[in-house]
Amino acid sequence: MRGFSVVHAALALLFTAMALLLLAIAAKEAWMALHLDWDDKAAQLVIEAMGVLAAAVVALQIAQTITEEEVIRTAHISAPTRVRRFLSRFMVVIVVALAIEALVATFRAAHSDSTLLLHAAAMVFAVGALLTGWGLFIHLNRSAEELEPEAMQEAKREDHKLK
Repeated sequence: MRGFSVVHAALALLFTAMALLLLAIAAKEAWMALHLDWDDKAAQLVIEAMGVLAAAVVALQIAQTITEEEVIRTAHISAPTRVRRFLSRFMVVIVVALAIEALVATFRAAHSDSTLLLHAAAMVFAVGALLTGWGLFIHLNRSAEELEPEAMQEAKREDHKLK
């Protein structure tokens, strides 16, 4: 099983490297925006940089989740508590990133190409659908957790590894 931890650590490092690369790209876009006239084109570059930053946050959060769950804890995701915690961490990142992308798309559609409004609206709808599905999952998962209270206690005991 130690081999899996090594592979997961390598994956986390790759996600971290991609996050840093995306951060550099976003910084370059922001720097370019600073050297333009402060107009719609500069605003568009800043908004694009925000979208790239959102992707960087997603990559970094995935790296952190993999590191904490698979390398430090060496957790096996089978108990309801463990599944809920793992998916919730992932869903927070995805929902926030998608919401930022929806904001970027809405701004782009409002200022440059109104034909993209349908695309932006679909992204906002997707955020709502993800939040609804996630809430339903948590609600249904709580009853499963009540059937296995020892799994919740074990997950809480493992949290000390992260402090």
